[in-house]
Amino acid sequence: MKFNRKASANWKGTGKEGKGSITTESKSLDTTQYSFKTRFEEGVGTNPEELIGAAHAGCFTMQLSFLLTEEGFTPTNLDTEAKVTFEDGSITKVELTLTGEVEGIDKEKFIEIATKSKEICPISKLLNTEITLDATLK
Repeated sequence: MKFNRKASANWKGTGKEGKGSITTESKSLDTTQYSFKTRFEEGVGTNPEELIGAAHAGCFTMQLSFLLTEEGFTPTNLDTEAKVTFEDGSITKVELTLTGEVEGIDKEKFIEIATKSKEICPISKLLNTEITLDATLK
């Protein structure tokens, strides 16, 4: 399977005083604002790091659902948080925190499948950084 997805960004002004917007092809983000403040301080809008976190959490969690299903398990609920660390001009780490409810699976098997998902999820493979996983089965 091959497909393309598009997103675009617009920026006006200097890096610190300027402002921009991000739009996705699906319009889930439609001229959503971002700026120096939303990236490095506090403010209303988004930033590249949180978007990477959202993409990674979504990709990993969907991949995990596919892998669990292949192994004969049906997830009741999977919650993933992706904490993206930006340090000295680089993304240095992504910490995935997973809580799952899966009928009939033991903790060892759940962690094994979650670890495989972390390794093969397309966003994990894209990122050239340390990626950790803390998985909890309820």
